[in-house]
Amino acid sequence: MTTITTQELSARIGGRVAVLLGGKSAERPVSLKSGAAVLAAFERLGIPAEGIDTASADWMQTLKADYSHSFLALHGPGGEDGTVQGALECLGVNYTGSGVMASALGMDKLRCKLLWLGQGLSTPRFVELTADSDWTAVAALLGEAIVKPACEGSSIGMARASNAAELEAAWQAARGYGRVFAEQWISGSEYTVAILDGAALPAIRLETDASFYDYNAKYISNTTRYFCPAGLSEADEAELNQLAINAFNSVGCSGWGRVDVMRGADGQFYLLEVNTVPGMTDHSLVPMAAKQAGIGFDELVLRILATSLRPVQRGE
Repeated sequence: MTTITTQELSARIGGRVAVLLGGKSAERPVSLKSGAAVLAAFERLGIPAEGIDTASADWMQTLKADYSHSFLALHGPGGEDGTVQGALECLGVNYTGSGVMASALGMDKLRCKLLWLGQGLSTPRFVELTADSDWTAVAALLGEAIVKPACEGSSIGMARASNAAELEAAWQAARGYGRVFAEQWISGSEYTVAILDGAALPAIRLETDASFYDYNAKYISNTTRYFCPAGLSEADEAELNQLAINAFNSVGCSGWGRVDVMRGADGQFYLLEVNTVPGMTDHSLVPMAAKQAGIGFDELVLRILATSLRPVQRGE
């Protein structure tokens, strides 16, 4: 992975860094926490930075007038789905993370899964849900399932379902977030693999007493358990890391991100989703994996920013 000193990075930036945060999605509270943590790191590093809330009407004018480099701490639609990335491309402002196409694909779990199927990468069986869905047939096909909005993050709008009535109720609850699908429930261990500058960081195994790793388990609960090292054999961790890198690359992602995976009772790993702007809060997983690799939070922020300064193939 690329290493760079604060002095070298500051010289290449030649000015302040805009930390884009907030926004208007349901993940706004998480984004504000991520942005605050990144801003605090820049202050400790001695790199001038300012937070800009993309919910404000004039954020693009402010950015265009005063900044040429930005660190994206936005989560969810309107910040992680390629729209802000496209605006920054038009403004000529450099930014961290994946480009327009990869961001849009990464935000859309359903299209991501279709892409992975085409690439021969393992992902749980799934069905898109609509008002015309045959709930009994879907329940028969998937068995126990988890219902997900296609284009939300942080487990917002998700619910488990074990029969036709629960499937329909979960769809009714999630439909306000846009397209919805049901995914076969995989009983087994959940893992996440952070990617930084083309390399996998140590995998994390997650355990929660909740029915699944939901919003509360991610950001609020103090009882969620994280294991890093993940307790896998060397061969199994290598297999998991390669699957995560292949998934990340197949979507066209760049810079940094995170891939979530389940391991079934059969021992096979199944891809769930790719996150192109992972959280950077005190409960977040990428800083946890980086710490296990000997990378402190401030150095992690520095490395993420550094990846955005190199010419990269953003997948467009």
